[in-house]
Amino acid sequence: MYSLQGRPRAPPPCQPPKPFAASVSFLASTRAVCCRCEGCHDRAVLLYEYVGKRTVDLQHTEVPDAYRGRGIAKHLAKAALDFVVEEDLKAHLTCWYIQKYVKENPLPQYLERLQP
Repeated sequence: MYSLQGRPRAPPPCQPPKPFAASVSFLASTRAVCCRCEGCHDRAVLLYEYVGKRTVDLQHTEVPDAYRGRGIAKHLAKAALDFVVEEDLKAHLTCWYIQKYVKENPLPQYLERLQP
């Protein structure tokens, strides 16, 4: 690209990924927290399993490659932890991303519900 004076123009700056407006849903039959990705049939998921009457294991978070870096996993993590709080459950965090999320968001209502 050249300017009007014939000199090379600097390339435009890289654009950050668009923020993602998340709509999160719980699928009890598959034990998953899901978020449909805009414009495709893929969805991001957080898998969980009940490991006792009042304890859930938050096991795995997965976001399609094309949608990574938009904060989708953060929406899934928040929704799952808020569910644990609202339902007065305990949580075991197998998923590394959920562990990271809790470290970055050490809210008392999350911390008091964690199982080792």
